[in-house]
Amino acid sequence: MSLSAARSSDTSSRRRRPAEQTQDLPWEHDSQVGHDHEQIRDQLCGDPQPNSTGTPSSHQSICPALCTTKCMPEHACPNHHACDDSWEEIQSKRTIRAENEVEANKLVNNYRFGFRKWKSHVTERPFEVRSEVVKELYSELNVIKPHAGHLITCGNVAYVLLFGWWVSLAYILIGLLMFITITGVPYGKLCWKLSCYFLWPFGKSIHEVQFEVPIPELPGRPLRTPYWHRFSTYAWLLLGYPLLVVIHSLACFLSWILVFTIPVFKMNSRTLGVILLLAPEDVSVSTSLLCCYHAANWYYYKYTLDGINVFAVNLLPLVIVALVIGYIDRENQYASSNVKFAIAICSIIPLSYYIGMGIASISAQSNFAVGAVVNATFGSITELTFYITALLRGHQAANPCLQEVVKAALTGTLLGCILFIPGICMIIGGLRHSEQRFNSRSTGVSSALLFISVGGVFAPTLFSKAYGNLVCDACTNSTRVNGTNGSQPLVYTVCTLLPAAYIIGLIFTLKTHSHIYDIHVGDGQVMGHHGAVVHWSRWRSLLILIMATVLTSACADLVTEHIQPILNQPNISQYFIGVTVLAMVPEIPEIVNGIQFALQNNISLSLEVGSCIAVQVCMLQIPILVFFNAFYDVGFVLLFSDIHLWASIFSVILVNYIFMDGKSDYFQGTALVVVYLILLALYYFAPSPPGC
Repeated sequence: MSLSAARSSDTSSRRRRPAEQTQDLPWEHDSQVGHDHEQIRDQLCGDPQPNSTGTPSSHQSICPALCTTKCMPEHACPNHHACDDSWEEIQSKRTIRAENEVEANKLVNNYRFGFRKWKSHVTERPFEVRSEVVKELYSELNVIKPHAGHLITCGNVAYVLLFGWWVSLAYILIGLLMFITITGVPYGKLCWKLSCYFLWPFGKSIHEVQFEVPIPELPGRPLRTPYWHRFSTYAWLLLGYPLLVVIHSLACFLSWILVFTIPVFKMNSRTLGVILLLAPEDVSVSTSLLCCYHAANWYYYKYTLDGINVFAVNLLPLVIVALVIGYIDRENQYASSNVKFAIAICSIIPLSYYIGMGIASISAQSNFAVGAVVNATFGSITELTFYITALLRGHQAANPCLQEVVKAALTGTLLGCILFIPGICMIIGGLRHSEQRFNSRSTGVSSALLFISVGGVFAPTLFSKAYGNLVCDACTNSTRVNGTNGSQPLVYTVCTLLPAAYIIGLIFTLKTHSHIYDIHVGDGQVMGHHGAVVHWSRWRSLLILIMATVLTSACADLVTEHIQPILNQPNISQYFIGVTVLAMVPEIPEIVNGIQFALQNNISLSLEVGSCIAVQVCMLQIPILVFFNAFYDVGFVLLFSDIHLWASIFSVILVNYIFMDGKSDYFQGTALVVVYLILLALYYFAPSPPGC
């Protein structure tokens, strides 16, 4: 019996799991792919149905690999190995569903080897088809909607403690000031009304009183004076309004930085820009209408501006602050080196996000060749900028410690991408989806490349341990550059073979054996081929890439300039600083992408996020550093300490063992994270490199 026949034979007996709506669009590919796989497993995993003769149906021979958990015990399945093959074949087939052609290209690129994995959209999404939760994030507070629920929430109470009391107090004091001016009495009354509103604005609204029918002139009733012909208007704009500008601007700044309190930002900005510029008799506060319901919304972590996540927008001013205090305050009069180092290293986070967004935008709007070149060129630009800057500064200052810090950062990136990123994604994804499956065959390609890359990178280290020191003490810089050192040809050979292996991996996974991934766009699922509105065009993306690269170089220069006081801390090993702060901070956007993929039951991409970075570290970044040193000698030698060697080898072996069965859960993720933390403790208590 064919597979399709087997599916139809047990339709009546199978049970389907309820679909988990993790996305606000029905065609969002990540969650839909995971749900489709769940349905396939349930379809293939029905109870064996006897036929008319009382014998089991032949579809038992196609029991999937899930038979050990849902259908029957493993020993009871007559064709358990065939089950595994059937499930692997089905699981490897993925159908991309996207709103437009550009998004489809981005989603396909996520599954391509050597391409940066990117979760955020690169095109504008139709607002009318998004979920009510997302629509609420972008709604304005002037829209009054029916609300059923409690207004006394933790977020609203926090608003009173963080904002409400002092904004209300400011209105009371400014109201008193307007009463003193006599002419500003109407605005004083308005301020007192608004003081009650801003103390607890929930369940209330401020609306403009509009006179659609002209008011007839009555005997003894004064005519309505135009707004700009009143003395009270100028008293208000000179005395009261400027003070409230300061108050509301401060409230806007604080509520925007906190992200989850963006509704408070909207309320204050609208009050400042609209309500306070109206005539006082045109403003009315009514308790019978509802406008602002909650001061906080936890879903604001999804909020974007022009496709950029709000956290990346909020962190971008750190770049300006880092450059200003770093290059102007040379004498550390206003900020210490520790503060400058912390601000500079944190400023790399938003720049790394912008670089990732630019790479994804260009790749989604270009053909395969352009995308591959952009990913290979800019994919490691953040890390390479820091490494080269540190090596140059260490060479100029005759400080060999910075070279060891670079090696520790390289190893830390490798360990974090092999252990921490997959581990934390497995934990979070496993807690939400119990057990997740991934294409072990495609993961095996990345695992093989990891073995090749780690083996190649540490081959000179193993050679030096077997046959002596890699660099002889008697060799001068000139002889080392000219290649008289007999061990240097091994380094150049390895650094030539590693990029070649990377290119072969690209050809294998993207051309000759692309069926391993089997990614295609579903028929009828891509809409608006020519109507897609991209956030960033190709030229704009390229310009942002160049600007972000230049700013990253400047911030990396500040990091290396002010890192020495951090390295001189007696209680912290320099190894630990390199493998933690310098290695993982630039990778925070990638960690967030991996976690989002895991939450959407797409653990395959979560694992590929770490593997892709680790492979690029070994096959691209390290060879580039070696060849850079060949052209401009900065003293970089491809010789790692024992702790880097054994930690990396052990990590690669462990992660390949974990990935063998093609399944993941939170226990396996916990094992990886625990091992990572053990290695960090090892680095923390290890002595600093010799001579540092």
